[in-house]
Amino acid sequence: MRTLLLLLTVVTLLEVAPPASPAAAAADRPHIVVAMIDDLGWQDCSLPFGPEITPFNSRYHTPNLERLAARGTVFTDGYAASPVCTPTRTAFMTGLHPGRTGITYWTLHADRDNSTPHPRLKAPAWRLTGIGAEDVTLPGLLQDAGYHTIHVGKAHFGAIGTSGADPTNLGFDVNIAGHAAGGPGSFQGIHDFGAQKRQGRTGPSVWDVPGLEDHHGRDAYLTEVLAEKAAAALRDGVESGSPVFLHFAPYAVHAPIMANHRHLHRYEGLHPTEAAYATMIESMDEGLGRILDTLDELGIADDTIVVFLGDNGGLSAHARGGPANIHNAPLRSGKGSAYEGGVRVPFVVARPGQTDDGRRVSVPVTAIDLLPTLTELAGVPVPAEHAAILDGTSIVPLLGDADRHDTPAPDRPLVWTMPHQWGAKGPGIEPFTSIRRGDWKLLWFHDGPRVELYDLATDLGETRDVAASHPDMVRSLLADLDAWYERTGASRSLDASTGEPIDPPSASVVR
Repeated sequence: MRTLLLLLTVVTLLEVAPPASPAAAAADRPHIVVAMIDDLGWQDCSLPFGPEITPFNSRYHTPNLERLAARGTVFTDGYAASPVCTPTRTAFMTGLHPGRTGITYWTLHADRDNSTPHPRLKAPAWRLTGIGAEDVTLPGLLQDAGYHTIHVGKAHFGAIGTSGADPTNLGFDVNIAGHAAGGPGSFQGIHDFGAQKRQGRTGPSVWDVPGLEDHHGRDAYLTEVLAEKAAAALRDGVESGSPVFLHFAPYAVHAPIMANHRHLHRYEGLHPTEAAYATMIESMDEGLGRILDTLDELGIADDTIVVFLGDNGGLSAHARGGPANIHNAPLRSGKGSAYEGGVRVPFVVARPGQTDDGRRVSVPVTAIDLLPTLTELAGVPVPAEHAAILDGTSIVPLLGDADRHDTPAPDRPLVWTMPHQWGAKGPGIEPFTSIRRGDWKLLWFHDGPRVELYDLATDLGETRDVAASHPDMVRSLLADLDAWYERTGASRSLDASTGEPIDPPSASVVR
């Protein structure tokens, strides 16, 4: 009888015991660091993502990215979600394609469109506000699961005056230097990190980096300051006992291109603008190293997921030294473009327990995949209604998990769309939608419309349009785009003369 009473008591206690707190449930979860680098091209590092080391790889100095890659997975075919920044950054935050959210261009003011005028097309209505407090976000999900969430640097998630302009409304416990604008006024503390002072004027600007007054007037470089603050915030978060999510987005290597004089000696002989750009890359890499060192010092490197990627292709159409549109070679064009130079980016993931370090994977992956990937690795559920519309796919099986058999297929279709004219000139810089399936990549330019087809396996530089000789593949990929538009509700460019959407992709079929 006493045994029975004891068992009944235990069962009763179990039945009425409250569920574990988020902090308790999170105790064994991995820490997460995502380094999202602005305008970093596929070639902007000493780590080669292509089949061979190129002159650009030899120019730049990124030993800490090499260090991360040596213990992680290098994705040779890693992609941003867009050739410009806000669409990629909000897609990373939500796991939703920019075409689905309607955030298809970079944001600043909630009441005006930043698109450059096009002679025959108009941008459709799009979500000028960016994301907001009402959206399901990666940091929000992690925060609800007991994570201490930190944002450092460029946010550019929501427009000025909206809830999304402040990262703490989007699931971050801590915001350091993040606001609505997508670029810094200056990288120099002597300019107070502001645009007006950099230009010899006075007064505020929307581009002024907020919250760094302790470094105003000093010989301080923005990327170094943000890395220092990120390391301190990471340390504080870990010492609090919670798992930590750190989003490190150091504004670099976005314009204005400004040298860090501490590194200029390494780049003597380069065009002055290119030498300055190289110091920005090296400073960014030092910032990554500062964070990796902090993980080592805290003894948590083996318990931390680290992701490194760019938010769009490297700047090349303007503001660089030498001829334009060649800085991502062998990729064609750069930021803002439909071609590979506009969307292919460095992409490295290191996870706890990975045993085959330094592996290289050629399966195409995208920034949109990070929300389902990181929530899976962290054991954090995604609400069913949001999971049902996720456009990203977990890439955990590609990270060396031999027990997984649901590996994303190499021919999984990936789509990019930007029904806007970006404010620079260069190949592929015009309103477009494109799709990659396997090694085939089709570009559907909205003006015309016109179709181009490339075989990336034999023509990575997209120099030989083979649409005319492969009409069946063109028809198949255009049909895939039709289905994608139907599935996501994405908008097509408008005919400027009628105000109506241009015809769907399949109307452009080669006959």
